Amino acid sequence: MAGYVNNSGGYERDQRYLTTRITRDGREGYPVEPARYRLIVSRACPWANRSIIVRRLLGLEDALPMGVAGPVHGDESWKFDLDPGQRDPVLGIKLLREAYDRRAGGHYDKGVTVPAIVDTTTGEVVTNDFAQITLDLSLEWTDYHRDGAPELYPEHLRAEIDSVNDVVFTDVNNGVYQAGFAGTQDAYESAYEKLFKRLDWLSDRLVTRRSLVGDTITEADVRLFTTLARFDAVYHGHFKCNRSKLSEMPVLWAYARDLFQTPGFGDTIDFAHIKRHYYEVHRDINPTGIVPAGPDLAGWMTPHGREQMGGRPFGDGTPPEPPVAQEVVPAAHTPRAA
Repeated sequence: MAGYVNNSGGYERDQRYLTTRITRDGREGYPVEPARYRLIVSRACPWANRSIIVRRLLGLEDALPMGVAGPVHGDESWKFDLDPGQRDPVLGIKLLREAYDRRAGGHYDKGVTVPAIVDTTTGEVVTNDFAQITLDLSLEWTDYHRDGAPELYPEHLRAEIDSVNDVVFTDVNNGVYQAGFAGTQDAYESAYEKLFKRLDWLSDRLVTRRSLVGDTITEADVRLFTTLARFDAVYHGHFKCNRSKLSEMPVLWAYARDLFQTPGFGDTIDFAHIKRHYYEVHRDINPTGIVPAGPDLAGWMTPHGREQMGGRPFGDGTPPEPPVAQEVVPAAHTPRAA
């Protein structure tokens, strides 16, 4: 298994993505069409988890079917080892790399990442640009949104959402990886300090407001939530982000529980897949591959009290329906089933 730690210093994420967009007008060659594309995810991955949540909130399950890769990948690719015959039932492939290679017309020489949207008519990946994927689901797929879908990226709040997203990505979403994959003490401590300084800033911001921007759930909440959901299970120990557990930060812990208990958020979280991915894949950090039995997940379902702050989580919309049967997280992998 390839290593992840940068032994010479700080970790730098490879952000060379396929940035082709699927749009309403098809201006880049890929028009929005129901059931033409397949969203490939792993429930272990926080970047993919964003797209799972947004797809659920907007009700795009029928318009954009989803394939789920297993939580443990090899050096070359995510694998469809959860499916019968270990092949994606629609794409017919065992490895996600096959769809990337088809796009490249040979060997794809960048990261084989999730989320990825594959054109089922060609078997080629269209995009793996995770930040743009969720925005386009909100803005370009509106013809297929469910009745009551929330507005996750409202025009009048976009500048503020973008500003919050920028610092959250740098210091928190990617910051936990910079701490975990640091190869020197100085690089680790720098990332550690930035992370907790930003978490304190977020705590202060959320003392008097239920959502990060405005009074409804937005893209900003989605992007922060997927990191918070993994914090105690993985980042606190595995990545040495251990000044405090999430459950020891009262404001952020209540905020995270509020979202976890909101339809479309917690029902996408598979803690078993999350732990298996990080602890089994990152062997340069965890050489034995042993997956921790904890933490106790019951706290996620305890009262959070943030409904007293008001706000309208779905704005003028409504919560999504429960997930379809084939997309329900196994009961043993989530406290929501308790």
